[in-house]
Amino acid sequence: MRASTLASVAACGLFLRVAIPQSFAIIPRGRAVADATFRQTGFPEASEHGAPYDGTLASGLSCAAMAAAMLTVTSLKLVSSSLRTRRQSSFCKPLQQGMRQQAVQVHSTVARAAEGEPILRLGTRGSPLALAQAYETKRVLAAAFPELAPEGAVEIRTISTTGDQRLEISLAEIGGKGLFTRELDVALINKEVDFCVHSTKDVPTVLVPGTELCTMLPREDSRDVIITPNGITRFEDLPAGSLIGTASLRRQAQIYAVNPNVKCVNFRGNVQTRLRKLKAGEVNCTLLAYAGLKRMNMTEHATRILEWDEMLPAISQGAISLQCASDDEATLKYLRPLNHRQTFEAVTCERAFLASLDGNCKTPIAGQAKVSADGQLHLIGLVSSPDGQKIFRVTRSGAASDAATIGKDAGMEIRKEAGEKFFEDMQDYVQAVQAANEKPTKA
Repeated sequence: MRASTLASVAACGLFLRVAIPQSFAIIPRGRAVADATFRQTGFPEASEHGAPYDGTLASGLSCAAMAAAMLTVTSLKLVSSSLRTRRQSSFCKPLQQGMRQQAVQVHSTVARAAEGEPILRLGTRGSPLALAQAYETKRVLAAAFPELAPEGAVEIRTISTTGDQRLEISLAEIGGKGLFTRELDVALINKEVDFCVHSTKDVPTVLVPGTELCTMLPREDSRDVIITPNGITRFEDLPAGSLIGTASLRRQAQIYAVNPNVKCVNFRGNVQTRLRKLKAGEVNCTLLAYAGLKRMNMTEHATRILEWDEMLPAISQGAISLQCASDDEATLKYLRPLNHRQTFEAVTCERAFLASLDGNCKTPIAGQAKVSADGQLHLIGLVSSPDGQKIFRVTRSGAASDAATIGKDAGMEIRKEAGEKFFEDMQDYVQAVQAANEKPTKA
């Protein structure tokens, strides 16, 4: 590289390191945005310059902060111009492209803050549990990135989904898992939000093109709980004719396997709605995910926690995932560092198992994977007929780095054992009995 080019880079670096931090330190919000800028451009944070950050939300960037931001972009362009004379160099081209991307990201971040807009826009469903998960995500982001701590830096946008609106019909009848994510997908693709927060068990195995589940937060306890007003703790002990409220074919099949004399009926709605229906006597028993109760501090409602050998949980149950556009590096820089590797590997395995079985809410499929301290992954999977009379189980272990392969192979093993006709008959049967709305009688 020419001496003149090196001098330009050095000068730009000195400017970025000293001048901009002094300017951005004028207001707290500006300083926080400056920190984000320096973190993305690879320079030290501005936090060692100027007054300590006091968490106050400024109405917008000061003129000095805006000027500093504009000079940042200009300086990057100057270096890019110097490098342009060396286009033929294999070193200069990637560096030039990278600096151009950095300039765009700096400009976008500063522009949002200058206009009083949030740095990140988070999309979520509006149920109490979904909002609890959204606020937990916001809290984790604020703890990891100081610029996201001020009020308004991360905006939560509530989006109503079809699955939330059509509570009178079982999921199998109205399209399955995608009904909880479809409207969120649209908002993400239209750039109305920067990322979405999901209960991963509601996310289809095939995502909208151009998006990815980039991050999994540490998984909560994935087990189910039984809830009864009379203290009965086992399905086997429920009297004949007892009504069990559940819209889940997975739960229904495992219940019928141990007590075919009860009747499972469609029972949807948020946690609070289900508990209200149970208290009103509409059903004699219901089930909920323990993770949801824990996240809303409502564990006192659980009669008993069910172990995996009693009720194998749903694929991805207890895991919060963040979905983002695959090319949105400005957002991914915030989300990827939050990823919990063991949860990501376990859920990747479970979703591969589900995908190999073409699983959705019309299929009684369960599966759980765990990564042990030695890096080994252990998977338990289950597929059943809706009446619980035919159950196929599989267990697999292997290196966590092979999570997707382990899950896929386990699913193919069950497909081979059960035979394709089993899956065809099961789909026809589910449609005939309108999923969980009627008690199955066919063996």
